[in-house]
Amino acid sequence: MSRPGFVLEVDERTPPLLVHEGEGFRLQRFPMGARVVYPPDSLPAVRDLNAAIRHALLNPHGSEPLPELLRPGMRLTIAFDDISLPLPPMQTPDIRGRIIEHVLELAARAGVDDVRLIVANSLHRRMTPSEIKRAVGERVFRSFWPDALVNHDAEDPDGMTHIGATERGEDVEINRRAAESDLLVYVNINLVPMDGGHKSVPIGLGSYRSLRHHHNVHTMLESRSFMDPPRSALHGSAARMGRLLADHLRIFTIETTLNNDTFPKAFGFLNKREWEWSLADQANMLAAKKANEKAPARIRREVFRRIVSPYGVTGVNAGETEAVHERTLANVHRQQLVEVDGQSDILVLGLPYICPYNVNSVMNPILVQCLGLGYFFNMYLGQPLVRRGGVMILHHPTPWEFHQVHHPSYVDFFDEVLAETTDPTAIEAKFEQQYAQDPWYIHLYRNSYAYHGVHPFYMWYWGAHAMEYLDNNVLFVGGDRRAVRRMGFRAASSFADALEMARDVVGSSPRITYLHSPPLALTEVR
Repeated sequence: MSRPGFVLEVDERTPPLLVHEGEGFRLQRFPMGARVVYPPDSLPAVRDLNAAIRHALLNPHGSEPLPELLRPGMRLTIAFDDISLPLPPMQTPDIRGRIIEHVLELAARAGVDDVRLIVANSLHRRMTPSEIKRAVGERVFRSFWPDALVNHDAEDPDGMTHIGATERGEDVEINRRAAESDLLVYVNINLVPMDGGHKSVPIGLGSYRSLRHHHNVHTMLESRSFMDPPRSALHGSAARMGRLLADHLRIFTIETTLNNDTFPKAFGFLNKREWEWSLADQANMLAAKKANEKAPARIRREVFRRIVSPYGVTGVNAGETEAVHERTLANVHRQQLVEVDGQSDILVLGLPYICPYNVNSVMNPILVQCLGLGYFFNMYLGQPLVRRGGVMILHHPTPWEFHQVHHPSYVDFFDEVLAETTDPTAIEAKFEQQYAQDPWYIHLYRNSYAYHGVHPFYMWYWGAHAMEYLDNNVLFVGGDRRAVRRMGFRAASSFADALEMARDVVGSSPRITYLHSPPLALTEVR
């Protein structure tokens, strides 16, 4: 039986708490009276996953069973989430590959021979062949790569088609093959409430022409929060686009949810609360900490990059998008939701080594900002853990470092744009179009493994709500001072220094909350 997440008040018996710091972690003592929000224990995984997949495809919500939608001579397209999910990557076989095999088996029985698979990478970098093979499995990869298993190309002039505009004038443009199919099957992994639903097809298979309507500063400021879709302007826009698409295209959505088994056995102590560590857990923690501190940065990164998660699948639902997503969100809430009494003056977070946009890559400063202010700040329903005008303290070294292949436009954004202004509205007005339409960035997106030229802008906008809400009162413990200053924030050499700096803003007796994550916790402040 799993236990719900809970809130601990620090007292004299509380041991030092583990805090993530990028490619490392520390044990940190917190002030007496501080609150610690722990995620729930992992829910039990589905015992017979193949049976669960078959049941979902044959007993969908709001749709005929998948076999009834398949017929000889039809055009079938299967799209699936890219490498940005889940985090860390899951142990193989990946749930996407397992589901795709079931769909292909049903299609073969129905005599469908015009099948195409598309990575729904939107404006993200293309996945490499080895990354795609890992997601879909050896048999699917060998059967379809490279002609019928491809990355989505949002800049292919012949590969995109404009469907129309929503009632609010939002352009809906998606992958032409998907749009002209008799059936589009979308296979998703829903790691957090922000994922899935109508966000999958219009965004995953969309273009800059479409994304600019919701990936903009105004929409981000009106999204309270990204993890609370009914209160998110981003999701409102995606839903309007998805409903328009549903009038033109038959979409069969398959969504999956995972439990909180985030770290493998060697790092199993990271899945537990500190006072529950066994002697073996304590030994593993001390050994990992000592080895990590002695290792060069390159070795540390490689060790963490190789971590794969033993997630268990907690649910598979299929059918009409909205009917499916309602059940998906219920599963995510069941795994992650924690009730908390009241907001805090100071919110403390340890940021891990990975985010959706640096898998097999480097966590550059813009991505650190996005992870802290865009993702973890927004891990709430209703209202944030920290009060308006409060302070966030983030633990991360924030090195001035970039992956030259994956993030070329990030380098220029950091060097040129943020050197002039950090204001999201000013950045959007002066620089976005230039980067979005730059031929060199477009070439690298299409032919190399680079994120689209506009992507660093979106990552900066992702933190706009938090920056405005906190009045930029954001402190980085251990952060590279030049990098932190370039982003308009402040660096502290220690947690104690950060608390003193925060007290200058919120007063001498602040209420402090530490969100102990990952594993993931979604808070609901009462």
